Order: sequence, then C-alpha cells, then structure tokens
Amino acid sequence: MSLKNKSVVVTGGSRGLGLGLVEALVAGDAKVTVVARGADALDAVRDRLGVDAIAADVTDKAAADRILSGVRPDILVLNAGTPPPMYRLDQMDWTDFSATWETDVKAGLYWIQAALNVPLQPGSRVLVGSSGAALTGSPLSGGYGGAKRMLWMMANYANSVSEQMKLGIRFQTIVPRQMVGGTGTGDAGSKAYARAKGITQQAFLDGFGAPMPPRAYGDYVISVLENPAYSDGLAFGINGETGVTVLEREQA
Repeated sequence: MSLKNKSVVVTGGSRGLGLGLVEALVAGDAKVTVVARGADALDAVRDRLGVDAIAADVTDKAAADRILSGVRPDILVLNAGTPPPMYRLDQMDWTDFSATWETDVKAGLYWIQAALNVPLQPGSRVLVGSSGAALTGSPLSGGYGGAKRMLWMMANYANSVSEQMKLGIRFQTIVPRQMVGGTGTGDAGSKAYARAKGITQQAFLDGFGAPMPPRAYGDYVISVLENPAYSDGLAFGINGETGVTVLEREQA
C-alpha cells in the first residue's frame, strides 16, 4: 500500500512519537491532518511540514465526529494521550490512577465510534496507539497499563463491529515496547523508574537496547501500513532493537 496522496489524520501529532510519525508520513507524500490541543505546537508543525492542523480536545466526541466527517481519511492514527502521574500504588488517589482512562481511553472510544458511525470508507485503516505496559504492566503509573490494554481490546471489538456492519474498516493496535526520551510519557516514565532504581534516566533508557527516536518510530509505523504482510494483523510491537513484530494476528 503506497501512502502517496493518502489522507491521514493523526491525533496528538504535534509532538513526541506522533510528530515523528507525521514527519514520516509527509516524507511518504501522504496528505496529513494533525489534531492536537496546543495551538503553538500545531502552528509550528503546520509551518514546518505543510500539514493541515486542527485544534481540538481529543476527548470531545463532537470534535471527533466533525473532523472525521469533514476529512474522511483513508488512515486514522489515534496517538494522543496524557503522561500518567507517576507514583506508587499506595500513594495515588483516584484522579491520578484514572488519568489515562479519562483521556486516552475516552478519546479512543469517541474516535473509534466516529470511525464506525460516520463511517470511514471501506478499506480504511485505524491504528490505535497502545503501550508495552499493556503486556508487562507499569506499577508506578496507576491505571496506565490497564488503559493501554483496554485500547488494544477496543480495536478488536471495533473489528467485530466493522465485520457485522460490513464496513470494510480495519482496526489495528500499535504497541511501542520501550520508553522514548524527549517525549512526554517517555520522560515521565523513565525519570520515575530511574529514580526508583537509583540510576540515571539515560541508564534506564539504555536498558531497552537500541534507541527509538520519534522519527524511527514513525518509519516503523509506515512499514506496518505499507507492508502487505501486516495488513491483517491486530497488534504490532515496535522496538528500536527488533523493529516491528506481530503480537496478535487473529481476532479473539
């Protein structure tokens, strides 16, 4: 699948891993629309990369419906999320524990629903951002691991709905399997775990092996979209050391 002239919407694409993906998409001649809250960051990415930019809160259901109805992308990437508060379980209140549920999962629900209800065109693909914490847990980030697993499950549920309604939309999950410095969530997590282990942040990040800067992450996601071998998978792990691996191929 060539990305040339394909319409792509990326939520949370103005910084971090999302920005790395936007850069890779632009290099592949895709027509990219970035959705994020921060006007300054949006202006910067629009001016530098020539993408369309829409300022919106990803947890606003009406915004998800409006944007997907207007753009009708061939590819939707749900990347936006909030860095989780980092504390031990015994030190968290419910607001801290549920932060990623109130942002990442809530946004995932609304945008997945919009993709199904607008609906997107047959043959469209929706990539739902998850995390390695969905597999291994993350004891210093409260409900984060569970939230990221829920997003993975929601992609599976959405495939069942798409099949039942004969929509021809494919939902897939992207699972970064290492923390990435210089990103909001990566910095929050790596600093907290480094502190708990009594080591430097860089030493903690080095433990993942080969680094995966945002643009490299973007290139790996592009390979998921372009390589026919990945067209029918449900979940893909992405790591700087091993590249792309299929985590789940068949729907549960």
